[in-house]
Amino acid sequence: MTNSKPPIWRDYRFLQIATQVIAVILAIAIVTILWINVNRNLQQLRINFGFDFLQQQASFDIGETPINYNPTDTYLRALWVGLINSLRVAILGIILTTIVGITAGIARLSDNWLVRNISLVYVEIFRNTPLLLQLLFWYFAVFLSLPNLENKISVFGFINLSQNGLEVLSFNLTPEFSTLLLGLTFYTGAFIAEIVRGGIKSVAKGQWEAGLSLGLKSTLLMRLIIFPQALRVIIPPLTSQYLNLTKNSSLAIAIGYPDIYFVASTTFNQTGKAVEVMILIMLTYLTLSLIISLMMNLINHKFQIKER
Repeated sequence: MTNSKPPIWRDYRFLQIATQVIAVILAIAIVTILWINVNRNLQQLRINFGFDFLQQQASFDIGETPINYNPTDTYLRALWVGLINSLRVAILGIILTTIVGITAGIARLSDNWLVRNISLVYVEIFRNTPLLLQLLFWYFAVFLSLPNLENKISVFGFINLSQNGLEVLSFNLTPEFSTLLLGLTFYTGAFIAEIVRGGIKSVAKGQWEAGLSLGLKSTLLMRLIIFPQALRVIIPPLTSQYLNLTKNSSLAIAIGYPDIYFVASTTFNQTGKAVEVMILIMLTYLTLSLIISLMMNLINHKFQIKER
């Protein structure tokens, strides 16, 4: 009796490839239809699509300029300043929120009643209130309520607080930048704390018992045995929080911090190039998200269990 091959449409590999091809065709079709509609609407409004406006004079000032900029520069230069401002917040925010989140997550499992409950209160408050509300609180209730520069508050001798913002070791951070950075850090840190707590709890109880039987102290046990194993569970959801932090930085417009979204909005208001500006904003955040995802996937691959 001869074995007949099953029809090709029942082959798993064929179905997998066919599904991907259909998905790509549908995506191209949707984008094409949207582009045709946008182009038709622009023609009806007698608006020419193009990015020539980027070379025009911006004619507006920017509050924080990490690179040289003046109103006579082009819109492209202004958007570049906004992008650098966004990157400053995103990079520092990811570093600080990681520290805060890991610290709070480990504290949630502390044997000390006070430490454990302080961490619990922090997580529940910051995780369950809107980020925008927290940013407004930091800005109006904290930084704008601080004393003037002459009567600044000194903390630990190297941190100074005043209405001019935060000064750390001669580095001056404006109230707007400080508000956005602290708001994003503590808000995202609350979510990371729960991710860390869950990751640590996922480590088998036998690992704790084995470490304790070897006479390891709790700090060494956590650092050398438990936390490295927990990273396999922590890193994937941690990536989502880093992406959220980067995208949530667009709320800077609420407190007047000139990030890429703030500068792009001003550009749109002056030029009327809504479609072009929205495309630039989407491409910017898409690129940042893809870079973060790529880096975190590489880190995740490093910590995964390697099969032999």
